[in-house]
Amino acid sequence: MDAKQQASFPAYVDTIVNKVEIIEAAKLDTQYLNDRQRMLITQEYTITSFDSALYYLPPMPVTVDGKVYKSNALALKVYSMPVDTLHPDHFFGQKTVMKAPFSWEDWYGLIGCSFLALPLLGLLIYLIVRLRDNKPIIRKIKIEPKLPPHQTAMKEIERIKSEKIWQKGHSKEYYTELTDVIRTYIKDRFGFNALEMTSSEIIDNLLKIRDREAISDLQLLFQTADLVKFAKHDPLMNENDANLINAIDFIDDTKQLEEEKKPQPTEITIIEKRSLRVKILLVLGITFLSIA
Repeated sequence: MDAKQQASFPAYVDTIVNKVEIIEAAKLDTQYLNDRQRMLITQEYTITSFDSALYYLPPMPVTVDGKVYKSNALALKVYSMPVDTLHPDHFFGQKTVMKAPFSWEDWYGLIGCSFLALPLLGLLIYLIVRLRDNKPIIRKIKIEPKLPPHQTAMKEIERIKSEKIWQKGHSKEYYTELTDVIRTYIKDRFGFNALEMTSSEIIDNLLKIRDREAISDLQLLFQTADLVKFAKHDPLMNENDANLINAIDFIDDTKQLEEEKKPQPTEITIIEKRSLRVKILLVLGITFLSIA
């Protein structure tokens, strides 16, 4: 039948015909065919009869979209159990109780449940001990050291070098990222907020710390960056490379001199009293495991 059609099978109550009983009507089994254009629906009935005879099973009506179709009629032959007619007086008594053979398969379920119960039992004992001891919660937090400003800046510059965005025609983006790295380095190294200052304000503040010759290349970098960002200046390729080198030289010349040793992380210990919420969770956990 077509996949869009609706089929209705006969719903027998308890018998098909007299003395032929319906035990079970299975669920419909639908199988799609021809790329789901058609389908095959199968309905199975389990029947029984206790009287030996030849029964006539009438055609079964099936309705498809309002049209009734009938199956072929069937014949059901029921046989009786054979009886020893030569010795009708022979009766056999009850069999003695037999001991079933031992099989490990009968114990697999119990053994598996026992192994599963052991971790749950251990967890239950652990939760009970934790609830009774009422010890404070001790947490250790590892704090990674902050890199020196010049190392952070050089990592960002290496990233900019690897991306080579100025070679792709993105000069404005290149100078924006480069000057942001320098501004962040100046803020962390010299202590004034270069991120909120104009290029000229940064140079004026640096002149209080360094001489003009020492920051002349940096001043040229900021001037070029301002022309690119605000005047749509298109610098030459060698000019971009030179400004990158100027940024690196400025960081090397002004970085703090310190021993070249890797800073070690610090560890702090936090001691907290066990809260009511934790106690409630422990009680709930114990209750759940006890029920399980």
